[in-house]
Amino acid sequence: MNERIPYAHRLRVAHLNPHKPTSVTLEPDAQIRQAIAQYLGLLELPAMRLVAEISAGGSSAWVVEGRLTAQVVQPCVTTLEPVTTRIDEPLRRVFSPHAVVPDTEEMEMPDDEIEPLGQFIDLGETAVEALALALPLYPRAEGAELADNDEADAEADETRRPFAGLDKLLGSKKE
Repeated sequence: MNERIPYAHRLRVAHLNPHKPTSVTLEPDAQIRQAIAQYLGLLELPAMRLVAEISAGGSSAWVVEGRLTAQVVQPCVTTLEPVTTRIDEPLRRVFSPHAVVPDTEEMEMPDDEIEPLGQFIDLGETAVEALALALPLYPRAEGAELADNDEADAEADETRRPFAGLDKLLGSKKE
């Protein structure tokens, strides 16, 4: 997912009131939801909503707290049938000017709640990232079960011993 997130709702930090929380409700339209679904590898994204408040935090930071709700349709991992899931997750992010932007892909962020603060806070991007983290990793249709792999396991055990019959092929050299 190195491509650009297909939804943006940027708020200029200079326009936020540090003395009073700013309420925001995001409900992307059908075209944007379709682009988000494609970006996340979903079959459909029938509904998505973020209700949040942005308030000033300590050390020049801004805190976003709210709730992300969505309805997602993913393919079942065993049958590929559509599986509908309701997402209802709390969302909390702290945008801090003191957060370090990772300069490599391998760098680990110390806290997944802290984001670097620039001139804008992009709640659209934040919502899509939160949705991606809330998605079921292995959606399963009701009644779908994994196939019994006893035969495959037995066959795999045989292939794990590549030198099992080598002594017979080479012949015994005992005197």
